Amino acid sequence: MNENEIIADVIIIGGGPAGLSAALWCCELGMKTILFEKETEFGGQLLSIYNPIKNYIGVETGNGRELRDLFLKSVENRDFLRRLEADVAEINVTNKTAVLRSGEIFTYKALIVATGVRRRKLGVYGEEELQGRGIIDSGSKYREKAAGKTVVIVGGGDAAIENALILSEYAAKVYVVHRRNSFRARDEFLQQARQHPRIELLTNAEPGKFTGAQTLESVEIKDLQTGEVKMLPADIALIRIGVEPNTEMLRSQLDLDPNGYIMINAHCETNIMGIYAIGDAANPKSPTISTAAGTAAVAAKSAFNWTTQNKPV
Repeated sequence: MNENEIIADVIIIGGGPAGLSAALWCCELGMKTILFEKETEFGGQLLSIYNPIKNYIGVETGNGRELRDLFLKSVENRDFLRRLEADVAEINVTNKTAVLRSGEIFTYKALIVATGVRRRKLGVYGEEELQGRGIIDSGSKYREKAAGKTVVIVGGGDAAIENALILSEYAAKVYVVHRRNSFRARDEFLQQARQHPRIELLTNAEPGKFTGAQTLESVEIKDLQTGEVKMLPADIALIRIGVEPNTEMLRSQLDLDPNGYIMINAHCETNIMGIYAIGDAANPKSPTISTAAGTAAVAAKSAFNWTTQNKPV
């Protein structure tokens, strides 16, 4: 063993609601625990929620950051090693080690993966260059800045239509561009959007590029039925085409579904004994804060059983 290695009962990768909940439960069970978060602060997707949270039982907050703060308060006096800006570069399932990009090596008895998801990108011209210069990350956050402006939203689910309704409170015009013929969003959202005088729904269409000298000026839209291409003038754009799991690092070691989500059983066990997955990275059908917290408790108890008895639940 390398003299610089740090040994833990459990290593948790990801400091969102799932990872924080897992840390609390692992400490509750008396395990030596390490929590890694690659960003500069804990919270994960909670930090991207700007609207009130009213569906986490027993708690209502004005936004995701407020709920994150409550989570942090719950673990502030728990005895575990927590590391920010700790990007795990490699997991060796044979040696049971986690290697950070800094070169530090950590050995685990059990590993809990809580890496979450990220917003899916279109991968078209101008998408990266105009981030923060017209292409925004939240309708709730920027609703007032949309006053009198033209907005283009890409997507066809709840998030796309809900953001269209939010931004239409202030915007002069909101286009919703969806590549399919019908929307996946709930009827309650769609009915409001179809009746709104400032919202226009464009189906069978997709963006080809975002253009603008200093800030966003227009979005190229292609009609997928006719092939016609036109430029929509736009001051603001928002992309809501779903999410994808942060599981690339484990792709060759854990069983993933066709979309990259980690496959688990009822005990949050993966195909490798002693490795568990929780939260959004392993629950594509229920990507909620409640699921994150619940699966964290399940995985912690499974890990405790494994580390103390060296057998699955």
